[in-house]
Amino acid sequence: MRTGDLLGSGTISGHDASSVGSFLEASQNGKSAIELGDGISRTWLEDGDEVVLQGFSGEGKNRVGFGECSGKILPVRWGRWQAVEGQKKE
Repeated sequence: MRTGDLLGSGTISGHDASSVGSFLEASQNGKSAIELGDGISRTWLEDGDEVVLQGFSGEGKNRVGFGECSGKILPVRWGRWQAVEGQKKE
């Protein structure tokens, strides 16, 4: 992990397709495309995609949340044959 890495840990899924807790669940492990609008669909996240996490619980004065956390999917920089910032992954 490095500063700026985006991490989503744990999911709370509901009983139907509209309340799944992750993109992996929503795409049924890449078997079903997810319609994102404007004719764009995905089975997996792609380079350049932006992920936005939001969360809250409760209603009215009892509503609490953690705001918004977002990150952009960048091309992989670690590779068998590619050095990253002077380091190599074994």
